[in-house]
This record gives sequence, structure tokens and C-alpha cells, in this order.
Amino acid sequence: MSSLSVLPPKCLREPLVVPHRHMFGPGPSNVPPRILEAGANPVIGHMHPEIFEIMKDIKSGVQYMFQTKNNMTLAVSGTGHTAMECAIFNSVEAGESVLSAVNGIWGERAAEMAERIGARVNTIAVPPGGFFSNAEIEQALAKHRPAVFFLAHGESSTGVLHPLDGIGQLCQKYNCLFLVDSVASIGGAPLFMDKQEIDILYTGSQKVLNAPPGTAPISFSERACQKIFNRRTKPVSFFLDLSWLANYWGCDGKPSRVYHHTGPVTAFYSLRESLAVLVEEGLENSWERHQKVAEYFHAGLESMGLKLFVNDRNARLPTVTTIVAPHGYDWKEITTYIMKTHNLEISGGLGPSVGLVLRVGLMGCNSSMPKVDMVLAALRDALKHCHKSKV
Repeated sequence: MSSLSVLPPKCLREPLVVPHRHMFGPGPSNVPPRILEAGANPVIGHMHPEIFEIMKDIKSGVQYMFQTKNNMTLAVSGTGHTAMECAIFNSVEAGESVLSAVNGIWGERAAEMAERIGARVNTIAVPPGGFFSNAEIEQALAKHRPAVFFLAHGESSTGVLHPLDGIGQLCQKYNCLFLVDSVASIGGAPLFMDKQEIDILYTGSQKVLNAPPGTAPISFSERACQKIFNRRTKPVSFFLDLSWLANYWGCDGKPSRVYHHTGPVTAFYSLRESLAVLVEEGLENSWERHQKVAEYFHAGLESMGLKLFVNDRNARLPTVTTIVAPHGYDWKEITTYIMKTHNLEISGGLGPSVGLVLRVGLMGCNSSMPKVDMVLAALRDALKHCHKSKV
């Protein structure tokens, strides 16, 4: 008689079945076979010299993607939220002032993370679909004198691509670090970390890069490193402590690397391959393709009588489009119908945009004219067959 009180689950005697699906939500995006195959390479030790070479390649690719020469450039083991916490936990100490620009959910999340570690958090806010002028940002910097200013470049909950020019200079003027979230925008819209004087920049692997979720590129300027490595207190997270991560990634100039955590080596393979794909296409070509495809999609939506949520054409995120929820329809019925009938994911709103929009992601390999035609056909079909209220 077995001494086990928990029996083997019957479900695990069945084979794993995962459907193929068209991933046109705000992320994750579809992973091309080439990147999936890279991740299927043999597992070797996370401290083996071959892995360190792969990590070196990743660092070079991230520097290219971010347009930075920062030595302190690496990929955190985790999703974009992990990099977000890495940025905040290392750059902010309890009692310091943080200013977060809130024009969607990511400014809200950054504010909450900073609050949790004891920062004095202030926010500036605009309604969903809007963005801040440099004058508004300078006024807030002068008033609150933060140690760190957070801004989402690509606000995926509202579909806004926030202008960056001139903000880095303002942060220099008011002696604060400029922290930018580029999870939804990097590779799909122009961004220049060094030229735009961004101090901390991070992204995720699962959007334009088309790699599986689980790695998050991040980079720190010399100015950011000076603050971080002269803290009065240790960062609240051991796992995200930059002094340890810098050593693991060979960014601290020390001759040997010390065990910190077991890096996700197969995820590193996938990330390296996704960066290789970006390098082969060329960053500027990728920016141009995403913009052209977005404009083609927007024109198709407007020809159907649908309205784009972001009024300013120049502030529309080319990777994630927000569509005003069609009047008289239940947005959940639309997304459910499209998933069931077309095996295609699009999404509703998130955070402050819930109930206001539909969100469609066209990122990396999914950013093409034929994929747009597929989404437009699915939307036409849904509007034809879903219930429309007469009220």
C-alpha cells in the first residue's frame, strides 16, 4: 500500500496539446519557427563559457536595439515586470521622491512598485489616449524634484507612443534619472537611448522580438550606475540587485563571475536568435515596416467606419493599435467570437482603458499587410454576426 496521500494526477498521463493561434493581442506575439528551434538547443550549464559567449552576444544585440554604448547592459531573468522592478528597486531608496507619468496602466504600476519600497511617489496624469508636453513634465519636475522620473514610451493599454525628445535634458537639468519603459515599442518605433539621454531603459522579449516571454533586456547609463552603486542601503531584492547581475553578465570588470542565480539558458538561446533576426532586417527597416503596416491597418479600420482611440496620428503606437469600442456592441462578445471563429486573439482594454477600446498588436513577424487583412476580415465578420444593441 502506498504511503502517498496525493495520487499521481491523471491529467499528466495525457500528452501535452497546445493549439496554434494567431496572436494579435498586445502580447505575447507569435514566435517564428527559427526562434522556437533556437530555444530547443541542448541545455548546458548557466556558468559555462559557451553561455557567457551567448550572453555577450545578447548584450551586443541589446546595445544595438537600444542604440546605446552603455556597458551596464544585460537581460533580466523574467518578464518585463521583472525589469521594471529591477530598474526601480536599484535606482530608488526608501524616502526618495519618484515622479511617474500616468497616461495608462504602466505609469500606475511604476508608482505602486515605488510606493511598496517606501518611496515618496507623485504622479502627473492625463486621460487615456493622451500624452504630456515637455512643459508639463518640466513643471512637475520643478515642483516635486524627484530622484527618478518614469515614462512609458509605448503605452500598450492606451495605444500611445509618447514623444521622448527633450525629456532627458530636462531630467539632467533637475538632477533626476530618466526611466523609460519600452516593452511595447522597442524595435517597432524609433528610440535612441544615448541621444535621448535616457538613464534606464528596459523592454521584454515577447513583443516585437517575437521570443517567448521570460527575458527582459535592460540598460543603465553611467549616471544611473553612479547613483545605484553609491546607495546608502542595499536594494530590497537580492534577485534583482544590480551589483550581482552586473557580475553575472560580465559588466563589472571583475575577472571571474560568482554564482547568483540559475540563468534561463534556453530563453537566452531564443533571445539571442530574436536579436539576430532584428540585426538581419536592420533596426531602421523594422521601424519603417511597423509604421507602414500600422498606417495600412488604420486606413482599413477607418474604411470600416471604426474610430481610432488616439486622435493625434503622431502619437499612435505602431505596434499596438487601440480602436474605440464599437457603439452598441459588447467588446467581450467581439473578442470571444473572433477567437472562436477565426482562432485569432485580439484584446479589450487594460487598466484605465477597460471597456473603452479593442487592442490589436502587430509586432515583429506579425507586422505585415497579409496579417492586417486577416485581422480586418475577422473584425468585419464579428461586427456582422455579434449582437448590436439598438439603444
